[in-house]
Amino acid sequence: MTGHRELWGVSRFATQRRGFQPQCDCYRTDEPLALHLTLELPGVDPAAVRVVAAGTALVVSGVRERPHPAGARYRQVEIEYGPFERRIELAEDVDADAATATYEAGMLRLEVPLTSA
Repeated sequence: MTGHRELWGVSRFATQRRGFQPQCDCYRTDEPLALHLTLELPGVDPAAVRVVAAGTALVVSGVRERPHPAGARYRQVEIEYGPFERRIELAEDVDADAATATYEAGMLRLEVPLTSA
């Protein structure tokens, strides 16, 4: 039987935490000819997000701040916070200057036109 300390203790994987890393979906469309990226950024202030074209990649960076309620003492901490940087390699040439972005309900959506078929 698992002891109380093992059941409720800190996970043995706790030291492997890597900070907040947003998940990303990417797909291509022919009409319009573009790459579409969706990144999960719940709890991230859109003003704190930066998207930069870097060679053959898009780099999305920012910070997700941990809330600090007055007088609160955390009893459990599982949600990852802090600075993040996500590099998404692009297999096709894009027109980064014509890219558009929207942020709604914690989801960043990017549409990046392709320069060739």
